[in-house]
Amino acid sequence: MLRHREMALLPLLILLCFFSSLAAKGGSFARLGINYGTLGDDLPSAARSVALLRSLGAGAVKIYDANPAILRALAGTRLRVSIMVPNEIIPSLGNNASLADAWVAAYLTPFCPAVRVRYLLVGNEILSYTSLANSTWPFLVPAMVNIHRALIAHSIRDVKVSTTFAMDALGTSFPPSAGAFRSDIAEPVIRPLLRFLHKTRSYYFVDAYPYLAWASNPSSIRLDYALFTANSSFNYFDPGSKLTYTNLLDQMLDAVAAAMGRLGFGDVRMAVAETGWPNAGDLDQIGANVHNAATYNRNLVQRMSARPAAGTPARPGALMPVFIFSLYNENQKPGPGTERHWGLLYPHGKMAYDVDLSGRRPLASYAPLPPPENNEPYKGRIWCVFGGGRRAASNATAVGAALAYACGQGNGTCDAIRPGGPCHKPNTLVSHASYAFNSYWQLFRRAGATCFFDGLALQTKTDPSYGSCKYRSLAN
Repeated sequence: MLRHREMALLPLLILLCFFSSLAAKGGSFARLGINYGTLGDDLPSAARSVALLRSLGAGAVKIYDANPAILRALAGTRLRVSIMVPNEIIPSLGNNASLADAWVAAYLTPFCPAVRVRYLLVGNEILSYTSLANSTWPFLVPAMVNIHRALIAHSIRDVKVSTTFAMDALGTSFPPSAGAFRSDIAEPVIRPLLRFLHKTRSYYFVDAYPYLAWASNPSSIRLDYALFTANSSFNYFDPGSKLTYTNLLDQMLDAVAAAMGRLGFGDVRMAVAETGWPNAGDLDQIGANVHNAATYNRNLVQRMSARPAAGTPARPGALMPVFIFSLYNENQKPGPGTERHWGLLYPHGKMAYDVDLSGRRPLASYAPLPPPENNEPYKGRIWCVFGGGRRAASNATAVGAALAYACGQGNGTCDAIRPGGPCHKPNTLVSHASYAFNSYWQLFRRAGATCFFDGLALQTKTDPSYGSCKYRSLAN
C-alpha cells in the first residue's frame, strides 16, 4: 500500500462475495478473495485465522509469503490460495533456475495438493521502487519464467504465475482510453511481462485503490464517484473511447487495459490483487472512516457479485479475481495511520463494520452507519506525541532508540530538551520522547515523515505545550 503500497478473517462475518467460476485452470474463483497480512503483534494464530476464514465463507486468500504455519493451516480447507514471492529473492530466482526449482521444492511441493495454490505472485509492486531499477527489475520476468518451469518440473500445473503492480506503473491514466505505461518500464519490463502472461494465460494483477486517487485530489474527484454512489449526472464520458464511467475503480482498471492494449496485449486478463478503503487514519488524512470503508466495500461486493458479470466499460462481462484488502487492521505496518486500518475486522475478531460479502444482502437492509467526520481536510493544528501506552513506556530500549533517531536528524530537533533547555524538565524518557517526536515530525512531515515511530507515537489536536516549553506546530 508508500503506498507500498506500499502494499487478509474473523468471527461471525461471512467474508466474501460469490464470484462465478472462471473457465481457465488456475483462475476459477467461486467467491472473492481477501488479503491476509500478518504485520501485527496482536493477531490471532494462523490456525485461528484460517478457521475464521472458513467460518466466514471466504473462497480464496492471498498471503504475502510462503509462511509454513499458514500453509499448514490452509491444508485441506479447499480455499484457493495465492502466495507472494518476496521482492528480495527475485534477482536470485531470475539468475539461477536451480534456485527457483529449490524454492518450489521447499515451499510448494510439501503442501500441494493439500493446499490449493492457484497463484504465485513474484514480487509486490516492485515497479513502485525506482531504487530497484537496476538490482531487481531486469530479473522479474526471468524469475517468473524460472518459477513457471519449476512448477512444470514438479508436476504442479494448476498454478498461474504473475506479479502485482500499483497504479503508478502507468505514466498516463486519464482519460482511461489514454492509459499508457511509464516510459522507463514499458519496453524493458512490461512488454516481456505481458508476453509471458499472454503465453501462459495468466493475469495482470493490479493494486487499485480509488481511496488513494481520491484522497490525493479530493477537489477534482468526487467522493461519491469513488464510493460507487454517484448519480448519473456525475458520470464521466471518455472522449477517446466514447465510453461512460459510473465509478472510479472501473476508470482505473480500464486505464490499465488501455495501457496493455497499447503494447499489443489487449487480450491479457486482469485481476485485482488489492482494493479496499481504510476505516481510520491520522488526523490529517481525509476520508478514512468506517462510513466510507463500509460504503466502498459493500458496493464493491454488490458490483462484483452481480450476474451476469458487469465487467468494466472497456471489458463488459469480464470476470476477474478480486482480493479485498485486508483481513485485519495490522498495527505494525509503517507509514501514515491509514496503513494500519484497512481491515474488515479488528485483530480480536470484531467487525470494523457490518458487511455481508456473499452479495445477497440488500444494501438497504444495513443499519445506518456512523456519520463520517473527516470527509473534508482538517484545518486545525496537529501535534505528534508519545502514545505507546504503559506497556511501551516500560520498554526503555525501544523508546530510547526512537528518541535517538528523532534527535539525530539535526536542524535543532532536540535542543529544547537538552540540559538547561525550556523542555528539559520533567527529565523523563517519555516527556523527552514526546517533544522529540513532535519536533522531528513538524520539521520533516512535508518531506514524507510520519507520526509513527514503530507504534510509539500518535497525533493529537491538544497542544502539549506547558509553561515555557512550547511544542511547535504547523497548520494543515
